[in-house]
Amino acid sequence: MKPWQVLLTLSFLLLGGCLDTFETALPGAQAAPKALLGQWRSKDAWGEPLTLTITQAKGTTYQAVARGKDNSVHTYRFSVARHGNRWYVSGAAPASIGHGFVIGGFELNDDHQLLLYTLDREQLRQAVDQQELSGRSVADGDDRRDNGQGLHIDSPAERVLAYLDDPANSDVFVETARLQRARP
Repeated sequence: MKPWQVLLTLSFLLLGGCLDTFETALPGAQAAPKALLGQWRSKDAWGEPLTLTITQAKGTTYQAVARGKDNSVHTYRFSVARHGNRWYVSGAAPASIGHGFVIGGFELNDDHQLLLYTLDREQLRQAVDQQELSGRSVADGDDRRDNGQGLHIDSPAERVLAYLDDPANSDVFVETARLQRARP
């Protein structure tokens, strides 16, 4: 897992493959739970240490800084929103992989862990095929990888939220990272 991929599930935190994007960010940005802020640690897919520091940037905008073993630093801004029983994250997709926004989910559990969730592409593709959402396949923008097609959802944000909040669609969320609160 690359640092930018962990962040893309803070909705920018995707573990691999093509990126699924949305036309608009989630509405209703609000203050994140205080427990989200601070330093988190994990290991990437190769067992290398990864540190994620989340701070409040301005208002209801937050910043995540990921540092890998090689001292690489990646910074991303995002907003959070709570709908129903779920916390969502939303941020602009990096220009190198297209336009739009990425959306994911997160959970803070009783074991002081931060769980990050991405959205399952096949579930989203089925939602488009069944006209629950509207969207199209897009190239992932990285010709060095043969990862197939990404998906760009152009449904209004309210329709996307209605789909994501529906308990019948809970399997669209896939855990992609589990980070432990860093000790001071």
